[in-house]
Amino acid sequence: MSLTLRPTSRILSSFVGDRFFHSTPPLHQLFRYNPGSKHVSMQLSRTFSGLTDLLFNRRNDELPKTTRKRLKPGKLSPRRPVPGHIERPPYVKSKQPPGIASGPEVHDEKGIECMRASGRLAAQVLEYAGTLVKPGIMTDEIDQAVHQMIIDNGAYPSPLGYGGFPKSVCTSVNECICHGIPDSRALEDGDIINIDVTVYLNGYHGDTSATFFCGNVDDEGRQLVQVTKECLDKAISICAPGVELKKIGKTIQDHADKFRYGVVKQFVGHGVGRVFHADPVILHCRNNDSGHMLLNQTFTIEPMLTVGSFNPVMWDDDWTVVTEDGSLSAQFEHTILITEDGAEILTKC
Repeated sequence: MSLTLRPTSRILSSFVGDRFFHSTPPLHQLFRYNPGSKHVSMQLSRTFSGLTDLLFNRRNDELPKTTRKRLKPGKLSPRRPVPGHIERPPYVKSKQPPGIASGPEVHDEKGIECMRASGRLAAQVLEYAGTLVKPGIMTDEIDQAVHQMIIDNGAYPSPLGYGGFPKSVCTSVNECICHGIPDSRALEDGDIINIDVTVYLNGYHGDTSATFFCGNVDDEGRQLVQVTKECLDKAISICAPGVELKKIGKTIQDHADKFRYGVVKQFVGHGVGRVFHADPVILHCRNNDSGHMLLNQTFTIEPMLTVGSFNPVMWDDDWTVVTEDGSLSAQFEHTILITEDGAEILTKC
């Protein structure tokens, strides 16, 4: 689950910290938020903005016509209960809004085993959720199934109650970039849907997501999903102790550029472990971050690509984020552990 900023500077989820760009102005100067239009935008250098316009803006004007309907909010079911014996993350009981924990998530052997266990469960839940994707199923039904499987395994669904999020999983359909709230909308033939699962097991979070096909998806959607997965796989392949974090963003954007896809910049990966969101910030675009990967460190990589505009617009629920032009968006995510030999994917079945 990723993070950005609310208008109140309170942290949401695909995660942005106060060290977003070490070589740029403070975070509040990087972002513009228009409460009226619900636009979330980031201030970029003139050089970078010019390159972005050259690569993408012309393409946005050339988007083909589509018969696909724009997403609309459905009805929400009541919050699902969690048995009292299941351990809750601290933010569930606290009235304080969750934030970003300072410092990386670096683990000893016991912590690594706990991370493997939470990552394994998250992967199994996501795999099961993907089998439910078919025309006619409501995203709320997917939430119900995910919620039940998580609590049946003695874990807590991390999104539930995080900053007021009302459900146990994020379901982001078609033009939804991230943080879609499960509701009464039924999936339709040709949809794509990202399901974002995070579990809290024995005091550790495991975080993962994937984009699934619903019925007969057209070539445009299939290629976007395939390239987004390739971006994640390529980014993971370059990870190892001492590697600069900025290489992740370059690897992702280099591959996305080959297909002229947009890379969403306002939502990012993050450290994860004993807390849901921690250092470091993992940018999915080219950047000047000065950080390096550490042995036994855990964090997420979760690129979000778009066919058209990569500008995000937030709905009035303060969670659901969609593309400005209604074009398709896809995302994949893994929690990884930095090892002596490279990186171990903790959320892989």
